[in-house]
Amino acid sequence: MDKKIDLLVKKGIRFTHPESVEIGSEVDIERISGKGVVICGGCRIFGKATCISEKAVLGEEAPVTVVDCQVGPYVKLKGGFFKEAVFLKGSSMGSGAHVREGTILEEEAGGAHTVGLKQTVIFPFVTLGSLINFCDCFMAGGTSRKDHSEVGSSYIHFNYTPYQDKATPSLIGDVPRGVMLRENPIFLGGQGGLVGPCRLAFGTVIAAGSICRKDELRTNRLILHGSTKTLNTEFKRDHKLNPGRIITNNTIYIANLMALRRWYRDVRRLFITDLFSEALHAGLMEKAEMALTERIRRLKEYVLKISVPGAEGRWNGFEDTVQEMRSFPGKHKLRDAFLAALEHSMSINSKEYLPSIKGLSEKGAAAGTTWLQEIVDTAVMRLTAAIPCNHKGC
Repeated sequence: MDKKIDLLVKKGIRFTHPESVEIGSEVDIERISGKGVVICGGCRIFGKATCISEKAVLGEEAPVTVVDCQVGPYVKLKGGFFKEAVFLKGSSMGSGAHVREGTILEEEAGGAHTVGLKQTVIFPFVTLGSLINFCDCFMAGGTSRKDHSEVGSSYIHFNYTPYQDKATPSLIGDVPRGVMLRENPIFLGGQGGLVGPCRLAFGTVIAAGSICRKDELRTNRLILHGSTKTLNTEFKRDHKLNPGRIITNNTIYIANLMALRRWYRDVRRLFITDLFSEALHAGLMEKAEMALTERIRRLKEYVLKISVPGAEGRWNGFEDTVQEMRSFPGKHKLRDAFLAALEHSMSINSKEYLPSIKGLSEKGAAAGTTWLQEIVDTAVMRLTAAIPCNHKGC
């Protein structure tokens, strides 16, 4: 038996078939809990950043490969490939999953079999069906496991354009309200798709079989798209697909990531316990930064492609603004009011994240949303002013 596996067995980890499990030499076994962890046959664990928390189960349905992931308590990764992603308490993925860098699944979020994710942030309770490709998205909404946002089976987020760019992130819900866990759920019906970059408000319902190509910023709307006409015309690669909307939606997405990063930094860290370790918190911060870097890179590629010569020399000004906004804390008065309300809720909810957030008073939650929204609005204003784009549609 491999020496590391032998040491993990002595820690209390249960291997169903230890001889078939591979653990990389770089893996720090001190970052793997011995409390109720189950690792099934055929699993492969790599990466010095990998951590596995108590009661996690890997490979229940098929072999699992984990590379530099932070796996929280009670997480079930049932089969597939997982790299540079974070899974918080009680989240899960079915067999055939392909989850890559920059992905975050918060508490009790999950997907069924054969789901592909990359640069995707999923807030608590959000559920993904089967046979889904959902890269480059943020999704929130819902209040519990019985009242959650859902993506139906065979759904696609279209995140690559015929103009060969990926300035296509879709914001389904938002960070300032989504973090408070009290908004109406969003439903994306099966056998459908969303063409990024798109923004959808809380309470949106897209009927099964529909392809959504437009933003819907009104809450609680039903969208049904049928195919009533056929279009067959010349295709010109001249980038006239409303660059102003594309840049605006990318900027708003980046601003929401900045608010999420601030939330993780100022709020999530308050909940560090045995069930939410320093390693998990560090993983959240790292993935939020990874997501931010990715979206800036993709936006830069798009802007430089559609701009007149010379825009590249002015891009540094945009990146300087991004760097300044990374450390922007928002209004201290709003943040302090929210943190005071949160401290009271935490005192009666045993410092558990979900109960403490759901236990906030309406006034306390509103203060938090206003604080985060002010970060978003300030970032959008400053980033928009700094975009080095000379295209007439920008």
